[in-house]
Amino acid sequence: MHRGQMENDLGKVIIDKEVIASYAGTIAVECFGIVGMGAVNMKDGIVKLLKKDYLSHGIDVTVDEDNNVSLDFHCIISYGVSIATVSDNLIQTVRYKVEEFTGMPVKRVRVFVEGLRVID
Repeated sequence: MHRGQMENDLGKVIIDKEVIASYAGTIAVECFGIVGMGAVNMKDGIVKLLKKDYLSHGIDVTVDEDNNVSLDFHCIISYGVSIATVSDNLIQTVRYKVEEFTGMPVKRVRVFVEGLRVID
């Protein structure tokens, strides 16, 4: 299990993957068309919309040996919006903001649409 890290002449900063996931989840729910993160019950195949306190549970973060971050989002999207447009916006926004926040390059962002939700 790799953790993100930055090193300079003053020392080393280690960033836990859970911190990256929480930050990325906060960014994601601010993007247009994203209702929230989803969790799939593998036994039943039922998708559940996670509460804001559990945003990081819908995001898988990996950090490779070269300190590159990869993010997998399991999200629920608003009904009636373009999935491609929402996904592209999510990918670009998360890539930019996570790189700015952590100082680590984001190698890959994948979006898994787990469901749709009608918004009133």
